[in-house]
Amino acid sequence: MRHETESAIVEIITMVRLELYNKGEHCGAKVIREEMRELDIEPLPSVSKINRILSAECLTNGRTGYYPEDYMESHV
Repeated sequence: MRHETESAIVEIITMVRLELYNKGEHCGAKVIREEMRELDIEPLPSVSKINRILSAECLTNGRTGYYPEDYMESHV
């Protein structure tokens, strides 16, 4: 088993999420948690914690990251 730091957990979640997304596979928190379990990652975060991390990293709703232009005011 690999015991990871909090920042390493965030990085692992991000990389697993992007890898699944790029393969066209389901990439929700439950699937990510199962992938992490198969990698023997410890501590294994809860589904809700993975969801919070995905949200903080702007990796929800099919997104692959933070896009500043999505948060800029429209000049129309």
